[in-house]
Amino acid sequence: MGQFVELKAADGTAIPAYVATPSGAPKGAVVVTQEIFGVNSHIRSVADGYAADGYLAVAPSTFHRVKPNVELGYTDADMGEGFGYKTAVDALPAPGVLQDLQAAIDYAAKTSGGKVGIVGYCWGGLLTWRAACELNGLAAAAPYYGGGMTTPEEIARKPKVPVMAHFADTDQWIPLDSIEAFKQAHPEVQMFVYPGHHGFNCDQRGSYDAAAAKLARERTLGFFAEHLK
Repeated sequence: MGQFVELKAADGTAIPAYVATPSGAPKGAVVVTQEIFGVNSHIRSVADGYAADGYLAVAPSTFHRVKPNVELGYTDADMGEGFGYKTAVDALPAPGVLQDLQAAIDYAAKTSGGKVGIVGYCWGGLLTWRAACELNGLAAAAPYYGGGMTTPEEIARKPKVPVMAHFADTDQWIPLDSIEAFKQAHPEVQMFVYPGHHGFNCDQRGSYDAAAAKLARERTLGFFAEHLK
């Protein structure tokens, strides 16, 4: 079990973040970037999982600037509500919530005393990709099925740290041809495409695929073990 702490972004805004602490000295830190459903029970459980594997895990609320205390489920109504918050965040003036992720990275580095990786799912996958390209203090990034990540605008970005990207082969939001375009543009990115659908990592969604989630997690843990040591 973790607890919520308050981060301070560069513009002075206070941002809540769920922090899960390992039982021993952290071997590094992982910033966990939410889907469009808030820092809900699933995202907290992901953070708890990384803490169980020895990392300090920090999950900032990237909706806080437009709507505090968002915790949604995975119904169609929840999806519509979450997409509305995402749209509002997208409309924020630059740097928007990237400064909140930077605050989480800085907190993770200072508190753990080690290197920092970032992982994100769905919208959080897109933010993870942007963080890998734009922010400071990261050692590795692992986006999962980042919605919008394979658009030409995002493909044009250049990562500053090693990236491992996870996609699904029947993702209704991320066409396979766009995944291939991303792969061609970024041979330096480790890419894996799994049989399954968008959200395959989330055990609260109908699209959950236990085998794909397990394999992707094993690969991500190995990737972080390599780059956060």
